[in-house]
Amino acid sequence: MNLSDHLPAFLVMIPLLGAFLTPLAASFGKTVRSVFFVLFMSLILLTGISICASTFGGNILVYVMGAENFSLTLPSGMSYPVRILFEIDAAGALMILCVAIAAFAGALFSVAYMDRFSGWKRFMALYFLLSAGALGMCATGDLFNFFVFVEVSSIASFGLVAFWRDKPEAIEAGFKYMLVSQIAAMLLLIAIGTLYGKYNAVNMGALSSMMRYGTLERIVLAILISVLAFKCGAFPIHTWMPDAYAETPSGVTCLLVTVSQASFYGLIRVCFSLFPGIAGGGMVAWILIVLGCMSMFFGVLMAVVQHEIKRLMGYHSISQVGYMLLAMGVGLLALGNGEKMAEYGLTAMKGGLFHVMNYSFYKALLFLCAGALYYATGTRDLDKMGGLARNMPWTAGMFVIAASAISGLPPFNGFMSKWMIYESSFAVHPILPAVAMITSVLTLASFAKVFQAAFLGPAKADFVAVREVPAFMLAGMAVLTVMTLLLTLFPGWFTGNLFEKAAEALLNQRGYIDAVLGGM
Repeated sequence: MNLSDHLPAFLVMIPLLGAFLTPLAASFGKTVRSVFFVLFMSLILLTGISICASTFGGNILVYVMGAENFSLTLPSGMSYPVRILFEIDAAGALMILCVAIAAFAGALFSVAYMDRFSGWKRFMALYFLLSAGALGMCATGDLFNFFVFVEVSSIASFGLVAFWRDKPEAIEAGFKYMLVSQIAAMLLLIAIGTLYGKYNAVNMGALSSMMRYGTLERIVLAILISVLAFKCGAFPIHTWMPDAYAETPSGVTCLLVTVSQASFYGLIRVCFSLFPGIAGGGMVAWILIVLGCMSMFFGVLMAVVQHEIKRLMGYHSISQVGYMLLAMGVGLLALGNGEKMAEYGLTAMKGGLFHVMNYSFYKALLFLCAGALYYATGTRDLDKMGGLARNMPWTAGMFVIAASAISGLPPFNGFMSKWMIYESSFAVHPILPAVAMITSVLTLASFAKVFQAAFLGPAKADFVAVREVPAFMLAGMAVLTVMTLLLTLFPGWFTGNLFEKAAEALLNQRGYIDAVLGGM
């Protein structure tokens, strides 16, 4: 048996096995528990890298779990095939890589960060489940299985957002997150059930091949866009995001960033692979563009006035999601307006996917830096910090790199992806890059405030004895710093080998359909 043929299965089996074995591993003490946690997350990372490498040449991985001829027969006599189908092209592999790297970095960080607290068994099991849910969302080629993985990630998130259950704020954030997630899940299930009722299929490739665009399909598309846009934190159903990100342990927030990106991946897969005949029109594209601009602008405005560091970064997450929605909306609009605009559409898609990876790394790094500050000082209030660069030089240095990247300062990777979005959106309407640039300026002002308040100025008397955080926490932050610097130093390589191939995979609806129908 060639193990490489089963990489898609390992992608979710490893974290699920980790969650199952967590109580046993934790019973052997701190050292075994930590080694077990890092080892399993390392295996997930290696699997994600291997899958990404397998799609470099334009390959589409199709993997079916469940015997081809095995069916579940109900008492009524109706029979249903029992199988889980994964379909991973370059776009899915890109998202898997982002999730795997962020999950690994968050795990390294959490080994030391969570050592002060009880509940390690619960934490590890939920962390594994959250990883499995996010990876499954990016790997599945089946709408119902996508719903299942959304629920797996949501259930794990509920427990992790409310992990500090002695804090009323954490319970409130967990309840708000649960309410929004369950409403979204019910609407998602209604949309999937509607398609199944009409086409007797939930596989995305099969549905694409049979799709007939009518009123019912347009209603389903509207539901799917609404649910997935709001699940990734778009305005106006964005209020869960700052609360959830603020109260979750920082290593988990690092992973939650990519969970929201898994929802964004579901959104672009629906638009480009499932409903391109409708989504390629002007209305859907402009809805995404408007949602993107509103998310960018209102997110950054709310961030500027915050004094609690993780809430500030939570609002910036809303703003960053706006760039991706803008890019995908511009891509849909430009690609649907003839050959003259097609080049701008492809540039927008590459820029949007570039920004997805950038955001997954520099935003996760910023949350880890915020966690390091809280670990060292015991506060998240910027007004109570000051002068910490002297005592925490590594944290300060990595914060500067991440803050420069998210603010779009040249030559950092954030500037590269934003420039591609500016260029393509200007071809649609000059007001769009203006909104994006204003957002970047306000982002820079916001993070300049954070750096000045936390790291510069005189040291507060309570924090004179503060020291740099433990090595495992620095290691988790260093992984994301290295990835941010690699994207900064080699943008051409990443664009040619990852982002361009991912954009082309999204446009290749025929290839997606043929691969999955042939794989079944």
